[in-house]
Order: sequence, then C-alpha cells, then structure tokens
Amino acid sequence: MRSQCALALLLAASALGAPFGTQAAAAGLADLSLEELAGIEITSPSRRAERLSEAAASVYVITADMIRRAGVTSLPQALRLAPNLQVARIDANQYAISARGFNNAIGNKLLVLIDGRTVYTSLFSGVQWDQQDVMLDDVERIEVISGPGATLWGANAVNGVINVITRVAGDTQGTLAVLSGGDREAQVALRHGGTLGNDGRFRVYARQDQRQNTRSASGLAMGDGWRGHQAGFRADWLDATGGFTLQGDTYRGRAEDRLVLGVLPLSAIQTSGHNLLARWSRQLGGGSDVSVQAYHDASWRDDALLYRPSARILDIEFQHGVALGPHRVLWGGGYRRGEDDIAPGLFLGFIPASRTLDWKNLFVQGEVALGERLHVTLGTKLEHNEYTGTEVLPNLRAAWKLDQAQLVWASLSRAVRAPARLDREVVLPPKPPYLISGGPDFVSEVAKVFELGWRTQSSASLTYSATFFFHQWDRLRSGQPPPGARVQNMIEGDTYGLEAWGHWQVRPAWRLSAGLVTLEENLHLKPGSTDPTGPSALGNDPRLQWTLRSSFNLPQRQTLDASLRRVEALPLPAVPAYTALDLHYGWEVRPGLTLSATVQNLLDGAHGEFNDAATRAEFERGVLLRLRWAL
Repeated sequence: MRSQCALALLLAASALGAPFGTQAAAAGLADLSLEELAGIEITSPSRRAERLSEAAASVYVITADMIRRAGVTSLPQALRLAPNLQVARIDANQYAISARGFNNAIGNKLLVLIDGRTVYTSLFSGVQWDQQDVMLDDVERIEVISGPGATLWGANAVNGVINVITRVAGDTQGTLAVLSGGDREAQVALRHGGTLGNDGRFRVYARQDQRQNTRSASGLAMGDGWRGHQAGFRADWLDATGGFTLQGDTYRGRAEDRLVLGVLPLSAIQTSGHNLLARWSRQLGGGSDVSVQAYHDASWRDDALLYRPSARILDIEFQHGVALGPHRVLWGGGYRRGEDDIAPGLFLGFIPASRTLDWKNLFVQGEVALGERLHVTLGTKLEHNEYTGTEVLPNLRAAWKLDQAQLVWASLSRAVRAPARLDREVVLPPKPPYLISGGPDFVSEVAKVFELGWRTQSSASLTYSATFFFHQWDRLRSGQPPPGARVQNMIEGDTYGLEAWGHWQVRPAWRLSAGLVTLEENLHLKPGSTDPTGPSALGNDPRLQWTLRSSFNLPQRQTLDASLRRVEALPLPAVPAYTALDLHYGWEVRPGLTLSATVQNLLDGAHGEFNDAATRAEFERGVLLRLRWAL
C-alpha cells in the first residue's frame, strides 16, 4: 500500500511539473530522446559499431544520463538500472550479479569488461565486486547483453556480457570535483583533463570512498565497513582514421577489523591492484578496420578466513574487419596468460598453491545481407584452455527488419563455462584430511541456447523490446557428501523465461521506463549423483522481478527521478520478497555546478537481499547529498 501511495504521489507531481518543463530543458541536462536512445551506437553484440535498434541481441544500454539521474555511487549500483540483470547486495561491499539465473557471490557465467579489459578472476571465473569500480562521471555507457556472447567474447560469456565503456579523454577536459556524503557512505573524487601536443588528450583522476557497516536483522554489526582509494589516467591520440589509447588504474581497499574467532584473530579483508591497457585501431580502405589491444592486470587480496591470492594477467588480442560489399567478415585471435599464488586461509587452500595458465583463441564471424531487410550472422570461436583443451563456440543469428521501426531476431548458440582453479584444485580445509576437494576430471559446463526477440519503436514516444530465451544445460557443477567430496559435473536441465522493457515519453519533460524478467529453472541431478544439495547450490534466483522508473524535468534546471523495483522471494536460502523505492532530486544551480539528494529504500526501515536469515545483512533507508562542480 505504501508503495502504491508513493508512486501515485510521484506521478501526480510529475503531471503538475511537466507543463513547465521543455524539450530545451531536457537537452540542457544531456537527456537523450527516444530516437537518440534507439540510435546509440553499441559495439558489444558484434564487436563493431551498430545502432541499438538494429542489434540482434537482448541488449540494454545504461547511459551516462541514467547514471547521473539515479544518484548511484558505485558500478554495482549503476548495474541495477539494467532490467535484464539480477543485482543482489550481499553486504556493504559485496554483490551477487547475474543474468538469467545462477546468481551467487561467485557468479561464474557472466563476463564483465571495463574498456575491453576482462575483469573476472581465473580463480573462480567470477568478479570480486569490491575490487572493480570506475569513476562513474567518466562512464559514457554500459552495454548489458543477456544471453551468450561466447563466439566473440569467449568462455564465461554464457549468460551475458557487461561492457563498461568510459569516455575518450577529449570529452573530459577541464577540472571536475565531486563530493558526496550521507548517513551510510561518503565519497570524494577529483578529475582533471588536458592536452598532449596537438592531437593528444588526457585525464587523471583520484577518488576515495567510505561505507558504513551494515547490520543483521537482530541489530548485530556485520563488520563490513569499507574504505577504498582509487586513481588512474587515460590518454587518447585520435584522428579520422583511428587512434591510440593508453590507460591505467591503481586501487586499494580495507574493510573493518573483524571479530576474534575463538582464540584466532581475523584481520580485516584488504585488496589492492593495478592495471595498464594499450589499444591501437585504424580504419582501412574499403570500409575495413583493424585493432590490437594488450593489457596487464595485477591484483592482491588478503582474507584470512578464505584465502590470500595474488594474480597477474597478460592479455593480447587482435581483430580485423573486412567489408565485402553489403557483407562483412570479422576475424581475430587472442592470447591470455595468468599467474597466481594463493596462500591458504582458515577454510580454503589450493593445490598447487602456484599456477600458470594459458588461454588461446581464434574466431571468425560473417554477416551476410540477404536483401535489404534480412541479415544472417554465422560465426564460431575456438578457445583452448589447459584443463579441457579446445572448446568450440558457434553462433547463428538472423535479424529481419519488418519495417523501419520493427526488428525480429532469433539465435542459436553453444556456450561453455570452462573450469577454473576452484573447480579443479581447491581443498577444504587447507590441510588433510580434506572434507571437499576439486575434481581432477571436472569439465566445462555447457549451454545450448535459443533466443527469439522483438524490438520496436511504435511511435516517437514509445519504444519497447521483448526476448524469449531457452537454455539447455549439461554438466553443471555438483558435489558429493563430505568427507572426501569431489567437485563433479552431475547436474542437467533447462532454464527459460522472458525479458521485456520499454520507454514511454509521456510528456516532453516526463519519461517512464519499465522492465520485467521471468525465470523458470528445471534442473536435476543426473543418475548416480550423490550431491546432498542438488541444483540449489548453483544460485538463488527470483522467478520474477520488475522495475519502474519515472524521470521528469522541473523548472529552473531541476530534475526529480524515482526508481521502484520489486524482487520476488528467493527459494534457498529463503529471502523474503521486497519492494524498494529510491528518489533522486537534482538542481543545476548554474552551468557546471549541480546539487543533488538521493533517498534509498524509502518504503521500509530495512530489508535483506541475499543469504540466510542468520548471516544476512539488512539494508536500511539512507540519504546521500552530492555536489558536482565542473570548472
């Protein structure tokens, strides 16, 4: 009832405010019209620039304007804006993020890139979200693909791809200061951009974040408060035929000191790392192009409870696009080398403690135009890993343009989640006798996927998209009863559902956006399995979630935005359903100077989003004030 009343008041306020807003006011605040939103050029589905409205994939774009108007302060919070993602907050710093199911703290079927740099860890093929962030004011867009992208992006792009793309340095010139603070967190960030000779542009930034600890339902402090530091740079030398980019980041974070476990003191979780990336691209004659990218990524983590890993990644890739009249061929390859050393913690160890792994890949994809309205894309990737050898990752897509406003597309894909060290080489506890250990015969998890999608802009004020998906799974990770348990591949079955979202420009200064995802999971143990937990250990997913956002412009360069999201109950461990309402108010006092206020979780005092009742963090109502000053 409270959510309905709050939404009714919000819509009434927007109706009153809309006549005073104008298209010019929206443009001054960098809003995109629906035509401009549909015409955004994206690169993740096909590794080349194409209009969002013409992409044969279930892709949602989070724009810089959406991020600004949501008032979020971290990358995981920004990902809540994508209706095709499940984003569950675990504690003050950790998140479980997935698409199309299998959500848990070590989600391993979603590939995440930041400016082309793959950020998952080879230890468990997932993302440590407390070690990955960006300065959100630098983000140009976030492309979120739900569904497999393995043919172009490789293993682990099974259920989706998140590609975070920051602005070129030339778009971030001058000095920017951002200061925010509230009852749950605080942040300060500085950025400066300038020139390098006649053709070069650069920016440097530094930021510091602090988050208060969360509490359990009983009021017990969870000991997850956090302080983090991050700094970095980007330099671009661009011209009409291509360019060169050099960028890097360094970061360090520390949680609160934890309680003593019996007589054993547990030190705070600490993280640190750095990365350096170089990319060169060139437009060739006849519409062809070529690019080369290389990066080095090093990370460290100190968690006395689990493990103490240090890892180093070297990644090199090449791609060449060839235009053949109305057709196009894209091919390339890559090499990735990972070295890690893992000191054991209280619970986990790895045998061997040090490991060097190599991955190699070759891919080719052809796009064929069968007339003006029908395009077919066929491709495959050969990816070699040291555990299972060469994996074949094919994909077939067809897109039929019914008219200038409607696109129907379908795809068939095979994707795999290749083994990681957690599958093959983990031991628990770190010294024998082992209760659980990795499976030396563990092989890749396999998904065969069918998708059918429809995207349309029925008028200048209404656009929407819907995708039906069906995933057939085989050889999913399973276990055995301890002691002496081994990791196995003894779960199979299917998952299916519907993803839909749309935008409605109700008035020139008022827009509504909505999203809906349903998910059905029919997974079961194979004959002969003795797994005591079964498919429930793979993830904890709602059968239904939906979002509704309202954005409108008030007089005098003011904005008011609301985001209402509903997540149905999680099955095991049981997490009650919840509805959350966030409000954001912004005022551009003068060009370059903006004040804003954000209220999160307005509908309830606190709610949990993940884990069992005994260990679950509760997220309370919070207020955040922010000043953004561009000089």
